[in-house]
Amino acid sequence: MTFLTITVTPATADGTGGCTATKGALVAVDFGPFGGPVEHGCDLTPTTGYDLLHDAGFSTAGTQHDGPAFICRIGYGSFDSGTQYPTSDKESCVLTPPATAYWSYWIASPGQKDWTYSPYGAMDRKLKDGDVDAWVYGGTDVQGSTGRPTFTPDDVRGGDPTGPGPTGPTGAPGKVDTKAAATWLTGQLTDGERVVDDGATTSDYSLTADTAFALAAANGKSAALDKVTGYLAAHTADFAYPDGTGQTPDATAVARLALLAEITGRDPRGFGGHDLLAALTGNVCAAGPESGEATPGCTAKGDFRASSYTEGQALAVLALLRAGVTPPAAAVDRLTRLQCKDGSFTSILIRSGEYCDPDPATTGLVALVLHRAGGHEDAVSAARAYLGGAQRADGAFPGYTGSTTGSVNATAYAAQALAALGDTTRATAAVGWLSRQQLKSGGFGFEEGATDPAVYATSPAVLAGTGTSLVTLTTKTTGPTPPQTSPSGTPTTPAPAPGAGPDLKKGVAYLTKAANLKQGQYYGDGTTSGRADFGLTIDGAYALAATGLDNARLRGIVDFLDHRGKDGAGRTVDDWTNVGTSYAAAGSLGKTALLAEAVGRDPRHFTGHDLIAALDKAVCAKAGTGGDRSCAAKGAYTYAPSVFAQSLAVMAQLRAGDTISAQRPIAYLESLQESSGAWPSLIPSTKDSDVDSTAIAAMALDLAGGATADKAVAKALTWLASRQLADGGFPGTAGDSVNSAALAVQGLSLDAPKYARQIAKARKFLASQQNGDGGFAVAKGGDRRSDLRASTQAVGGATGISFGTLKRSLTGTSPQPAPSPSGSAPDIVTTGDAGGTGDSGGAGDGGAGTSGGGGILAATGVQAGALAAIAVLLMLAGWRTVVVARRRTGTGSGR
Repeated sequence: MTFLTITVTPATADGTGGCTATKGALVAVDFGPFGGPVEHGCDLTPTTGYDLLHDAGFSTAGTQHDGPAFICRIGYGSFDSGTQYPTSDKESCVLTPPATAYWSYWIASPGQKDWTYSPYGAMDRKLKDGDVDAWVYGGTDVQGSTGRPTFTPDDVRGGDPTGPGPTGPTGAPGKVDTKAAATWLTGQLTDGERVVDDGATTSDYSLTADTAFALAAANGKSAALDKVTGYLAAHTADFAYPDGTGQTPDATAVARLALLAEITGRDPRGFGGHDLLAALTGNVCAAGPESGEATPGCTAKGDFRASSYTEGQALAVLALLRAGVTPPAAAVDRLTRLQCKDGSFTSILIRSGEYCDPDPATTGLVALVLHRAGGHEDAVSAARAYLGGAQRADGAFPGYTGSTTGSVNATAYAAQALAALGDTTRATAAVGWLSRQQLKSGGFGFEEGATDPAVYATSPAVLAGTGTSLVTLTTKTTGPTPPQTSPSGTPTTPAPAPGAGPDLKKGVAYLTKAANLKQGQYYGDGTTSGRADFGLTIDGAYALAATGLDNARLRGIVDFLDHRGKDGAGRTVDDWTNVGTSYAAAGSLGKTALLAEAVGRDPRHFTGHDLIAALDKAVCAKAGTGGDRSCAAKGAYTYAPSVFAQSLAVMAQLRAGDTISAQRPIAYLESLQESSGAWPSLIPSTKDSDVDSTAIAAMALDLAGGATADKAVAKALTWLASRQLADGGFPGTAGDSVNSAALAVQGLSLDAPKYARQIAKARKFLASQQNGDGGFAVAKGGDRRSDLRASTQAVGGATGISFGTLKRSLTGTSPQPAPSPSGSAPDIVTTGDAGGTGDSGGAGDGGAGTSGGGGILAATGVQAGALAAIAVLLMLAGWRTVVVARRRTGTGSGR
């Protein structure tokens, strides 16, 4: 096998002189580690971060393993005659570089004063005028909180650092048809009283409350609003106390109910038989983990206990303010400490020192609340300035950092805040943009161009369209307050049955639709390179194997891999595993072998190789020395820099009966467990604690068995359960991560009787993140479009089946021919297969789902579902997104 480093030469540079803060995009590359300066360039007609580099005069080289999307080397003509760094004697650029020495990618939106670690790869970042990019060589952690540029975005902007500033948007004004929106929302109510998500059987109380807010804004007091409010009052305990009335309340739910009571003229101290205000004031954290004491449900002092998001903190403070109760000073102070350097607010309740990810929607909401509280003029002014810089010329706001797509939710909250703060020009432009996004049905989709309306987006758009917000919204009460009981004849909605979860049939239809699965392959890079993502392809096969709902297409994937079918670039799975070479990647080998074992194929004769013998050879006898990074430690595997890779390889060996050869890798995996019970993401350990890695390590050791392993698994599951968020999700680097929740379900299912409650909550969370097209978002609160990587993990993970025991017979399916690399062959189906099943459009119908924040190794353009760690992305293509939610997804080597 011949290894080639792919080099891309620059176009003629525009030069920095042609770009300004409002025209073109700027890029800076720091050659300091190689004895050079920080070089600048610009592109007057920006498209992507990748093109910006080349149009600005830089040259790049990718890796043989990942292609040109992974930027391994950068050069510039005026520095050292254009030599690309790092040079080949320091980095071969055959495999993906380590997380301690690579080109990291940083971005700043117009007017943004600080850098954000890019949630996109360079090929997937879509630029707009005023954007600034930076590339820095060295290392960073999985959050992008270290290794930041030593210069600021304003340093790159030079003499014009202010961004779009006071010039204001130029978008035409417009009026939202709030009555039509309210009519559409009313039509979404089941029995006229509650919202039930597509495919679900239980009420979505949060969306029901949002609907009530919108009905109040659009129509004032009405019979429809009274019915919804009465239903929520009757189900206050279910919504506000999901773990039981004697347990810690869900502060966000309590705040929503209290606000609804205040808006509709009811008493928040007796709503549904509960004192909602006391529930808030009595559950404020006196301290956080920094105190050194046990602080369950508290991220920091001042949090409302068991909250995870800034939204909940803000709504709780607002509910108390509207009721005339002075919020605890610590709770308000905590809200102010969630402000980022650029004036924005992050959507997640981060701890001190953690990365602060700007979020326009959250910024709008918090600005409203702090303005109402008073005494926080500096914070409010900074938030207003941030919103001014983030607004597009047409009035829209993107949903998250790095996005250029207008978000209905973000624009609606920003419009509300700007109107309250007196910035009528920008608020009017924002509402005008919203008016042009309203669909014929009256509802709104998640973002511009959406064709399917959603309650989540429509409700805040109605408030913005009526010129009100949750701070000022009220209804006229002309008669007696309806009783706080369920409407006549309406039974109490039962608690969800244990295990109720996403619609797997719809999920499989999404995974197998023609736009996603192409001739037994998935292409997840969002480019036209023709390079299949073999790791993602195997993830899809795992999901199909776990459900058993489309064995014909599962057979197509397996045969494509086994027969070494070629992708559009002429590559086979061998080019991903590097089997038979000195660069054999054990995680990729293990992942491939596990698939063979799961479907009854022989891993010793799969893809034309003995994969188990290759794994045996990959077990490290000792740690590499000097420049040899192939082995992290004795008992590790070659080129397996993550716990995920180690675990996959261990399970593959054990399932093949290769128990003796697996002993050293098992012992090394056990040694990586931290005292808390968690595993880190990287090898060697970086001492972080990662949900995804802990779940997969537990699966591997559960398969291994023995007293030591059993003890480690029990400790791991206890830790996993402790990390569950109030909404049932689990934290990942994309925020409230679908990927992490799915893996946690698999891990906790190793002891399903003990963790039945946590599993049920996690599966319900997964159901809440499933879109109408059957796919899943990367993370709650982020980009709501369906993401292919997140969907593979959600579908497979929701079954609770461990990779160590996954088994699916292909009996009854027909052999599939290996496709040619031309890409012209039709989809492979067997007799009776529906072919186009699930190939319908809809919100979130994003094909390969390359949009998500699901965890891209930003420096490279290689996307991966859950950024459990940079090296996980680098070596074993598979899962992660957004984004934070938030958002928090190329080729190659995800997990």
